[in-house]
Amino acid sequence: MREVMTASSINIPLRKNDDGRQEIFDPVRRRWVRLTPEEWVRQQTVSMLHSQYGYPLELMQIEAAITVAGLTKRCDIVVYDSDVKPFMIVECKKESVPLTQKVVDQASRYNLVLQVPYLVITNGRQLACLEVDSASNSLRQMLDLPPYE
Repeated sequence: MREVMTASSINIPLRKNDDGRQEIFDPVRRRWVRLTPEEWVRQQTVSMLHSQYGYPLELMQIEAAITVAGLTKRCDIVVYDSDVKPFMIVECKKESVPLTQKVVDQASRYNLVLQVPYLVITNGRQLACLEVDSASNSLRQMLDLPPYE
């Protein structure tokens, strides 16, 4: 697992709405959304994927709905490749949630549907990228995320 940029090291637009609640601008959905601890991590991760790794915002989907065992679930971030095939699932947790096997298992369940080569888990402080080996049904932790190609 590696440390990721801190909340103060990125510039994401914030505002207060008419009710006085904090909102954050989501460049993927192109709208203001309610600022929650998990949403902060999600937007921090979108910013990192775009600015540091070159992933186009147009190839990201936030809260992508999928059906797992008859239940509708939502992936925090799904990143698509240039052929618009799912490439990476990113599971975001708020900073106080440790990155445990339970979080890996959640992303892995989503991958039963999407069949991506990479799973990423983050709590905004730490990040782990796991390469999926579908032939051996195993995961291998990577030192860094793959850049967009």
